[in-house]
Amino acid sequence: MAAKFKTTSSVDPAEFTASSRISTRLPGVSCNYAYQLRDRALWRMRFNESIFAMADRRAGTIDACFAENRFSTEVTLSGGESNNFVVVMPCKGSLTLLQDGAATTASEGRGLVMRPSPRARVVFSDAGARANLCFKVAEVEAALQHALDRDLRRPLEFAPGLDWTCGLAVSFKRQLDAVFGEFQSLDGVADNPVALAAMTDLLVTLLLRAVPHNYTAQLDIGAPCAVPAYVRRAEEFMRANSTNPIRIADVAVAAGCSVRNLHGVFRRFRGMTPLAALHAIRLDAVSEELRTGRSGTSAAAVARRHGFTNLARFATAYRRRFGEAPSETAHSNEGSVSARAKIAAGRARGV
Repeated sequence: MAAKFKTTSSVDPAEFTASSRISTRLPGVSCNYAYQLRDRALWRMRFNESIFAMADRRAGTIDACFAENRFSTEVTLSGGESNNFVVVMPCKGSLTLLQDGAATTASEGRGLVMRPSPRARVVFSDAGARANLCFKVAEVEAALQHALDRDLRRPLEFAPGLDWTCGLAVSFKRQLDAVFGEFQSLDGVADNPVALAAMTDLLVTLLLRAVPHNYTAQLDIGAPCAVPAYVRRAEEFMRANSTNPIRIADVAVAAGCSVRNLHGVFRRFRGMTPLAALHAIRLDAVSEELRTGRSGTSAAAVARRHGFTNLARFATAYRRRFGEAPSETAHSNEGSVSARAKIAAGRARGV
């Protein structure tokens, strides 16, 4: 194991009691995990070689841990619920999560996702080994909120079992293996904050997409053509301010992203630049005003109010978008208004 991993081990079964706190030897580990050997006959024995070992390394908001045990061991957590979601990748043997009356077993072909809590127990088999990656609950839930574009009404809860051999879980496992390898490297992703941040975003996204949870159905609604919230917020801001002198930087602030990101999502999901989208929205606003006749002013005046100072170019762009001249739209509205007025007058006369 690389030098940056903090390690601890034990050869003494006496340390494995209902009140043991082996994991607290590791710097930064605050949860009170208790380890207990399942076979009571082992409690009185002595060993020259390690019967339990753990190595831990934290980088950014990710915690990577490797643990192995010679004998079947039960682990419980005292105190409050953990602040981490733990993705468990068994390397040897198996482990079983016992929670809320249900048992979920993971082995080399199946993983486990859990949030340790006092209501859960984990039992490791004899000769077990596993690699764990821990993700901050707050960070994962924040990513989910951004994906749904709303606050969560209930805490995020994952279905614990994870089949590594199908669906997006295959890619997730591949990325987890790569990250764990990087954490063992002295000059890998874990030592590069920029690369680590990008990798963390990818892993959190895969976690939310590959592992079923209580918000999966909502994430899947419209997933193939889902438009990012950035785009929707930007367009809403443009429509609300179509007569105001706004700049693309203002739109980016309203959308909650950088100008560069704004350009990227508009090109991908709208096939145009944000400036072109603003131009189209202003044309739509002019057309709507001319059709409804709300302003009672000329087409030229309405166009100028929405920022079109070159009336010749405006007329060309308008015809290209709506297939008619601005004056035709206005005249069509005048005819409709006149017809409605005649009908109203006839009704008033009892005709």
